[in-house]
Order: sequence, then C-alpha cells, then structure tokens
Amino acid sequence: MKDKNTIYNSKRASQSVAFWIFRFFSFLVVAILVTILSFIIYKGAGAISWDFITKMPKDGMTKGGIFPAIVGTLCLVAGSIIFAFPIGVLSGIYVNEYAKNGWFIRFVRMMTNNLSGIPSIVFGMFGMALFVNYLKFGTSIIAGSLTLGLMVLPIVIRTTEEALKSIDNSFRHGSYALGASKLETIRRVTLPMAFPNIVTGLVLSVGRVSGETAPILFTAAAYFLPKLPSSITDPVMALPYHLYVLSTSGTDLEASRTMAYGTALVLVIMVLFVNLIANALRKYFSKKVKMN
Repeated sequence: MKDKNTIYNSKRASQSVAFWIFRFFSFLVVAILVTILSFIIYKGAGAISWDFITKMPKDGMTKGGIFPAIVGTLCLVAGSIIFAFPIGVLSGIYVNEYAKNGWFIRFVRMMTNNLSGIPSIVFGMFGMALFVNYLKFGTSIIAGSLTLGLMVLPIVIRTTEEALKSIDNSFRHGSYALGASKLETIRRVTLPMAFPNIVTGLVLSVGRVSGETAPILFTAAAYFLPKLPSSITDPVMALPYHLYVLSTSGTDLEASRTMAYGTALVLVIMVLFVNLIANALRKYFSKKVKMN
C-alpha cells in the first residue's frame, strides 16, 4: 500500500513540475510579445496622426506621412492574393481529393514543404531574375505581387490540404451513397466543412505577405516615391521596405527615427488587424457549418 502511495505521489509531483514548466514558457512567450508591442507603441505612438497616415513623405522622408507606403503594401498584398489563392486552393483540392497517394504526390508534398522553408530573400532574387529581367516587367507591382504569391503558395496548398484532410471520410461516403459525384461531394460537402480552416490559413498568409521585405527588395519597392502608382507596372513604396530605409539608409537617421517607429507601429497594427479578421472569419464560418 505504501509503495502504491509513493508511486502515486511521485507521478503527481512529476506532473506538477511538467505543468509548471509549460506554464512558465507560455507566460515567457506572452511576456516577450507584450514587451515588443509595448516598446513599439511607446516609441511610435507619438508619430501617429491623420497627416502621418494620409500625407506624402517630404524633406528626405524626415517629415510628412507614409500614405504611398500604405497604398503600395495594400496593392502588393491584393496582387499576391489574386495570384496565390486560386492556384493554391485548387492545387490543395487536387492533391487531397483526386490524386492517388503514390510517389508523385509524396514528391509534390516534399517539394511543397521544402519550398515553404526557403528564405524569402531567395524568392526575391528568383522574382528579379524571372519577372523583372526575363519577362521584362521591370521593378513593378506585378513583379512584386507574383514574387510574394509564389512565396505563400506552398502555405496555401498545405493549409487547404490539411483542412480537407481533417474532414472525416464518412461524410464523403455518405454523399457518394446518395448518388453525388466526386465534384458535387467536394463542392457541397467537404469544401464547405473545410472552409473555416482554409480561410484562416489564407488570411494568416496575408499577414506574412504584408510584413515581408526581402521579396519586394529587388522586384517592386521604390526607395522614395512621393506619389501613388497609376498602373501595375509602376514601382511602389511599401511599409516593410520603407521601415528598412528609414532605419538604415535614410537621409537623416536621427530625424527620421520617430517616423521609423511610427511606420513599424502602423505595420504591426495592420498585421494584428489581419489576424483578428482571420479569427473572426474562422468563428463565423464554423458557426455557419454547424447551423447547416
């Protein structure tokens, strides 16, 4: 009896230690995030104003606003979404629903995983070689959008595939038993059920695109361009690159320091806003699926 109590107490002690370790690292992650956000808000809040968000930069980017950089970032994000989302979602559907699980699919999955791990600067160099130089797009919105689209394409494919994989096969078999074809089953059963997770992955990939600097460094971003783009073949200012310029190679680093922190704060707010949208969409579509 005494041995059983000793073993029981030992297990409880081990479990308690493990929980405290998990709890410590969870609070550590939250503390690091809060510290970073607090630092950026403290440094950048003084720069935020209506003029800062809606005006053009002036005096060598030491005064004025960041409106062209905000518009440029939104253009690049929109272009990458238009390119990557349809191709990525359809590819994910094909890999999970149609393709047989042979060597080809294993090869595709392996290459997709490897592609998602490639550093973003490599995508930037590839985009410059293919879109800027070979296809003669020049430094432009379309070249930057396609490069960013290629970068998030593996994430969209894997997100779609994993979302479809999580749907139990009994729903597919039930649909087939009622006489539905494979396409009808995908369109009316599996895709609507997987849609909340797919949308969440898509919106989170938008958050990554909006904060990337390296892929647009060689393909789309302009150092200083105090005007809005008139077509997709124009270069643009973008928030991540603008922040990099203000922090490292501006005309007056000390004078533009406040603008740099303000730009960082606007960029963080945009990414947080995208994450909140992802969370809201996931909850909305999850409720919709349950109601149907």
